[in-house]
Amino acid sequence: MIAPLPLRYGDKIGIIAPSRKIGSDDLSEFEKMIHQWGYQLVYGKNLFDEYHQFAGSDEDRAADFIRMISDPEIKAIFCARGGYGTVRILERLDKELIRKNPKWIIGYSDITVLHSFYNKVVECETIHAAMPVHFTKDSATNISWIKLERLLSGDSLRYDLVTHELNRFGYSEGILVGGNLSVLYSLHGTFCDLDTEGKILFIEDLDEYLYHIDRMMMNLKISGKLKKLKGLIVGGMTGMKDNTVPFGRSAYDIIAEAVEDYSYPVVFDFPAGHREPNYPLILGRDVILEVQEEASVIKFTDFQLFN
Repeated sequence: MIAPLPLRYGDKIGIIAPSRKIGSDDLSEFEKMIHQWGYQLVYGKNLFDEYHQFAGSDEDRAADFIRMISDPEIKAIFCARGGYGTVRILERLDKELIRKNPKWIIGYSDITVLHSFYNKVVECETIHAAMPVHFTKDSATNISWIKLERLLSGDSLRYDLVTHELNRFGYSEGILVGGNLSVLYSLHGTFCDLDTEGKILFIEDLDEYLYHIDRMMMNLKISGKLKKLKGLIVGGMTGMKDNTVPFGRSAYDIIAEAVEDYSYPVVFDFPAGHREPNYPLILGRDVILEVQEEASVIKFTDFQLFN
């Protein structure tokens, strides 16, 4: 895996909108915070374009991404928000161009498309974390953003977690992959479909019907993706919906049942996803997962430049 370099004071950070449209007012607090962190902010040329629900046409959204990748002064790229649309620019991205210009891609939700592309095709690390649209006036004291700032500067990343009743105990180590469960499900069978063999999988989701969570987990199980794992980290399953006739189980119960035949460690309720806090994760990096009765630990290996 290629690991983009940590940022240094004064570096330039780009911001693009690969999916849903966004307004300039939505980014005012983010801009202040980036300057407080000591970085310069560069807006994508088409950042505030509108094309129906998208931030401009597919061509223009892809062009913004390519320009940011090609600019040697840009050291990291924030995706402004999620929504839907990133998959529509996927076939316009140049794997070799990206490999020659590794830089951090930061976002979550619909940005899982880019995480999967980078992991499977480019073989480069990315950061699953909250996005600029989520910055508020109190972000300077928000633990999610504090951890992200430290991560970007090259600090080590470790999480000590309280236990959860559905956790499965054990120790494992492997490369972390994953993101939004619905987006991962939509990429099944494509050239960005994740290889989960020997990996630790992270999943989270928002606003899904419980039967759909079950459908997606059954897909992962029947396709063999769950069997091949070395561990599972379950983030927020936020705002789940049910039918008039109840499904009868929570999202966490559904996931626990889907992996009950396997012996690897599983940690539930990790603070990441469509929730607060939303801790950053380095996708594509080797991670240690230790789940014990009293507490759990998730520890990432220190920065190394893999080529």
